[in-house]
Amino acid sequence: MFALHSVLIGVICFVVAFVLASLVEYWLHRLMHVSQRIGERHRDHHRRNEGQGVIWEFRDYVRGSFVVMIAVFFLSLEAGIGWFLGGLIYAAFSAYAHQLQHENPTKCFWMKMPVHYVHHKYGMWHHNFGLAVDWWDRVFGTYKPVEWLTEEELSQPKRGYLQLRWW
Repeated sequence: MFALHSVLIGVICFVVAFVLASLVEYWLHRLMHVSQRIGERHRDHHRRNEGQGVIWEFRDYVRGSFVVMIAVFFLSLEAGIGWFLGGLIYAAFSAYAHQLQHENPTKCFWMKMPVHYVHHKYGMWHHNFGLAVDWWDRVFGTYKPVEWLTEEELSQPKRGYLQLRWW
């Protein structure tokens, strides 16, 4: 019974951390669009319209959230492991999704429209802030659907899900 209880705590903390990380990412992205100081590097990202590579994106996400990722270990080992893994897995997923949307947005099968790709393609400074998921754009009313699948996307060479810049 104790083992099941420990696993359940870990799973719950994993899910909460994963979802919360997506919410924090959404709000930080929105903040980068309104704050001169915080958004300076982000404006450069918009000018270049490219990701850093999955590994470097992942490094930045983990570096920015590491203290929060380990804080729950002070409550319990089970909660800490679940929380840490939820944050870590979301950071990896988000880094991958971000790079994929810059290089091969048609592969983002988990979203009807790759919001980050559209955010860049159409210069949407006030819409579509999600990087890996579109949930929060829908919740907070910043989701703006557009016909994004044009000849430009359809004429790109066929590539696999892992054929993108990793570093």
